[in-house]
Amino acid sequence: MLNLENHYNLKGMVAIVTGAAAGIGKASALILAKAGANIVCADLNKVDADNTAIEARGEGVKAIGVKCDVTSKEDLENLVKATLEEFGKINILVNVAGGGGGGHENFLELTPEYINKIYNLNVFSIFNLSRLCAPHMIASEYGSIINISSMASLMQSHNMSVYGSSKAAVNQLTKYMAVDLGPIIRVNGIAPGAIKTHALETVLTPELENVMLKKTPLKVLGEADDIAMAVFFFASPLSKWVSGQILAVNGGGEQDLEN
Repeated sequence: MLNLENHYNLKGMVAIVTGAAAGIGKASALILAKAGANIVCADLNKVDADNTAIEARGEGVKAIGVKCDVTSKEDLENLVKATLEEFGKINILVNVAGGGGGGHENFLELTPEYINKIYNLNVFSIFNLSRLCAPHMIASEYGSIINISSMASLMQSHNMSVYGSSKAAVNQLTKYMAVDLGPIIRVNGIAPGAIKTHALETVLTPELENVMLKKTPLKVLGEADDIAMAVFFFASPLSKWVSGQILAVNGGGEQDLEN
């Protein structure tokens, strides 16, 4: 008979979460801690990463904060080194850190510097950190990599060409990683819709929210915890036969922000 408790239990696992200072990253770190995993909270904002680690330790697990610029090869190497020194292994990697979008990318004004910046942040950081973590997952005989994409990867919208295409690259990278890293490591992605994070709240107006809700069958914007629950599914043995998938968590709509 299937033992559900074992499938929910991450006790003894070690998870690295990037972008863990706030929003989806913080929510993901805390839900994995609730499930029993030890947590490494990585973020440029060391103070808030440490605060997330403190909250995680409140769940009875071990947790540390690590300052990390995911576009820096040296920082990524230091992140993995700090994880191994503290916990001795790596089982779960949640690639949350990213940026760009917001409908501000005028195609005719884009610069090579901006394009490189967004691809380094959204795509190459995932590639580089996953390559560093994968051998340790294989050694521990349990690995799950979860890449946070975006609904912008699956739709078309004005002034989103660089961000949207970078997240589409994340989707395809996820699928190829799943092929290359199986059978021990599962690799999946999550494409969030409109989530009420601090970043969204800085630009959210009642008018914009109404546009989003019109395109959302469930008639409510998402919360960071909604994405974290999907992260937990992919991180845990609940999804032991799921790999190479991109899960849209979006209230049933595309939220393309078009009128």
